[in-house]
Amino acid sequence: MSQADPSSNLSVIVAGLLPYLRRYARALTGGQKSGDAYAAATLEALLSDRSVFEMGHSPKVALFRAFHMIWNSTGAPIEVAEATGPAARAQSHLSRLTANTREALLLHTIEEFSFEEIAQIMESDPAEVEDLIKIARREMEDSISGRVMVIEDEAIIAMDIQDIVADMGHFITGVARTHAEAVALAAKDRPDLILSDIQLADNSSGVEAVNEILKAAGEIPVIFITAFPERLLTGERPEPAFVITKPYSEEQVRSAVSQAMFFFSTETLKV
Repeated sequence: MSQADPSSNLSVIVAGLLPYLRRYARALTGGQKSGDAYAAATLEALLSDRSVFEMGHSPKVALFRAFHMIWNSTGAPIEVAEATGPAARAQSHLSRLTANTREALLLHTIEEFSFEEIAQIMESDPAEVEDLIKIARREMEDSISGRVMVIEDEAIIAMDIQDIVADMGHFITGVARTHAEAVALAAKDRPDLILSDIQLADNSSGVEAVNEILKAAGEIPVIFITAFPERLLTGERPEPAFVITKPYSEEQVRSAVSQAMFFFSTETLKV
């Protein structure tokens, strides 16, 4: 009996981790196209050099470390000369942030890596990582505030999200429990950011509600909250830049809200 091909096993492992790498890359760059380009470049690099998986790290740490090798070698996430509108605003904000702070914050809050794991990914040390995360929280939360709409049918979760977002200094325009309520609320008071569940109280779709809102109101950043993030990160259709997994933590919400406010770059989804 022949032994299994190690490269085949690695391919299966990487494929299983890819939705999370794409989620991170998308949040880091502010959009699907740019994030997926970095994820694709990482996979291409691994075709010729897989030594990062031989360093004793967990497979997920190794994959994200490979990503950061690409990220650090190519520079900024957005080409300044080509940036216009929301992308230009994002670039302006990013230019004022301390280097490596957003990366550390996203790795810790959205992808839930420990300080030690982030140090391995970023080739740093845990104490420096902790300092970077503290700086990121302060710089990003102090830099921008706005009006936030919540689409969530579970009252306790909606209240929790409201408290977290309000504590960050943002104003809550209201909470909608259904597709119809969401569209009406957005039309009455246009938000600067939307946090939306996927499945709503009347079995309507949060994705469809958001699409209708964006069609009428124009570009608004959106954060989706779902127990199944991989269903939104298939690469087969336009996807959100920011996805929080249920059950979420306060840190995840705070981080995603700060990131989304920077980019204003959510693309309309197709159901």
